[in-house]
Amino acid sequence: MLLAGDIGGTKTVLAVFSPEAGPRAPIAEATFPSGRYPSLEAIVQEFLRQGRQSIDRACFGVAGPVVHGASKITNLSWTVEEPRLAHVLGGARVRVVNDVEATASAVPILEPSDLHTLNAKPAAPEGAIAVIAPGTGLGEAFLTWDAGRYRAHPSEGGHADFAPRTATEQDLLASLASAGGHVSCELVCSGIGIPRIYAYLKDRGVAPEPPWLSAELAAGTDPTPAIVRAAVAHTPPAELARAALAEFVGILGAEAGNLALKVLATGGVYLGGGLPPRMLSLLGEGRFMRAFTDKGRLSNLLAAIPVHAIVRPDTALIGAACVGFALEA
Repeated sequence: MLLAGDIGGTKTVLAVFSPEAGPRAPIAEATFPSGRYPSLEAIVQEFLRQGRQSIDRACFGVAGPVVHGASKITNLSWTVEEPRLAHVLGGARVRVVNDVEATASAVPILEPSDLHTLNAKPAAPEGAIAVIAPGTGLGEAFLTWDAGRYRAHPSEGGHADFAPRTATEQDLLASLASAGGHVSCELVCSGIGIPRIYAYLKDRGVAPEPPWLSAELAAGTDPTPAIVRAAVAHTPPAELARAALAEFVGILGAEAGNLALKVLATGGVYLGGGLPPRMLSLLGEGRFMRAFTDKGRLSNLLAAIPVHAIVRPDTALIGAACVGFALEA
């Protein structure tokens, strides 16, 4: 039996999988508020008390870089370490991977219903695959064909420099740089980036902020969901929020194209994370693909790459299960 987990700063999802049912069909699953527990080990122990399964192996996808089997979780005080988890699990084989690496590991078994296609092109057999996942932060990963199957590789490419393409993006970069510190792509192309883009456009007077949105932003702790709702779900949409999301989509398209070039992703580009499913209409309007393919002499190469948004919410969990099933018990 396999224990798999999707570990984030807000919630932790654990599930038990059997070899017979496979990684797409957990036989037991539970969600825990991460901040209420002192460690992942505490959650694992509580989860296992709820069932009678004997765990042979486990894999956890975590929101943070993994070095030598250990990771400091973003937005939590936890440090997740393979030996400590193995001890709690009675000596089971344990693997800890980055959560976007886990998402990438699920890509080979995704079905058409798990995807929303943005560029319907054929994938090159055995071609490399790129995964870019804007959520709270910006995660990146990729897969290469090796010994008859795809293998996922982690990346911290979201922390590379933000490369502006337009006059607006150049001014945005200058504005953020003036505050000091490194301006990474994640700083603008993620859930933490959307409020920065919004504030920048508001300061430039691109459009007025409607009073109802001002009240909603003042009442909430996380402005990103409110801005996204105002842009895609409100009737009529708030022009300022819509402008911020349009800039975000262009930046995301350009960075997805950069990643596709770096790994030569002729097998496809997949958008993971929590944000793409909430803005499918904006992603399909053309701005994303124009920025994705705007690569000079290699524009035609990018235009031939299939692009999909992942809409299955438990993809990181089933990806962790895929990694876990590859471990020797």
